Amino acid sequence: MEEKRKALSNGCSFSGIKPVMADLPYPPIEVRGENQAYANLLSLDYCGSVSELSAIAQYINNENRLSCERCPLAKTLLGIAMAEMMHLQKLGELIVLLGGDIDFAARNNNGRQKMWTPEYLNLPEQAKKMIWADIEAERAAISQYKMHMGMIRDDCVNAVLRRIILDEEYHIMILQALFEGV
Repeated sequence: MEEKRKALSNGCSFSGIKPVMADLPYPPIEVRGENQAYANLLSLDYCGSVSELSAIAQYINNENRLSCERCPLAKTLLGIAMAEMMHLQKLGELIVLLGGDIDFAARNNNGRQKMWTPEYLNLPEQAKKMIWADIEAERAAISQYKMHMGMIRDDCVNAVLRRIILDEEYHIMILQALFEGV
């Protein structure tokens, strides 16, 4: 325990970490009109099993577990987590504008809801497996966003989802490079 405390205090400074994201602006956060069905779809992206909230929790957990022994890797994961936090915030704004609620319950269109749970996370012990789990989670998120874009007929909402996908693709590129180096 003392070794980990020294490693954390002696060399892994997280000051100055910035979100790891594509260097492109986000479109305005606006919607064409209220639509509960669209809000429900976005609630899955917000806090469902494949969601920004799950991504944040998984990245932060992995970053915490790696910070003592693999500081550069931990810093990158924290930067990715920060980008996911921005996605969560933007989705939350869209959900509210669409007339939905932000209460950490993912809703489907028949009215059923499920609260977010850490059981959604994949938390392997080894660094290489952590990174692979993160890559798989990013791929699942992109797939889900694309599916939702096919169901949402609001160009404003879809523009934000397209921009989020660019970040997720960037994360995969970075994670693949990290995976090769571990």
